[in-house]
Amino acid sequence: MRLLLASASPRRAELLRSAGFDFDVQAASVDETPHQGEAPEAYVRRIAEAKARTALASEAHDRVVLAADTTAVVDGRILGKPDDDADAARMLRLLSGRRHEVLTGVTLASVATLETCVEVTGVEFAPLSDDEIAWYVASGEPSDKAGAYAVQGLASRFVTRIEGSYSNVVGLPLSLVYRMLTERSGLALPTKIG
Repeated sequence: MRLLLASASPRRAELLRSAGFDFDVQAASVDETPHQGEAPEAYVRRIAEAKARTALASEAHDRVVLAADTTAVVDGRILGKPDDDADAARMLRLLSGRRHEVLTGVTLASVATLETCVEVTGVEFAPLSDDEIAWYVASGEPSDKAGAYAVQGLASRFVTRIEGSYSNVVGLPLSLVYRMLTERSGLALPTKIG
């Protein structure tokens, strides 16, 4: 059975493809606004589950749906996608010279079951100058990324340490996805190699 990825993220699709997973894509649009006082782990769980339920409610009744939501967290504050360049610069100043966490809620759902797990990865940034922040924001790369950076892109030059899953920081913890799927009767085994 082919998975249904409930995400418009090209990064998640590329991660799955490169790891040999067989899937189709159906974007699931949900309101990603954090609730007042919502803890980061509860937030990524709620959004991942909402995306999975949205996909199931459409035409995916007989599918296994994979949904995910990723956010960066510093000082307990959720850093989603920046609203604009000024917001991206603000987030990068918060991350500069310090450690933060990247959380991804991963949901596997079918008509009969729904399971959600959260992966947490620590990321450390080098100190960033105002010029470096301005250069990076002007590149356009931060605009649709949680925490306003792409670890697999230009921002890789700022990352001094990663503790945990690299693919989680990109947007989907592949090892967790594989484990969750294999616990569901071996669904994750690739159908082809290469």
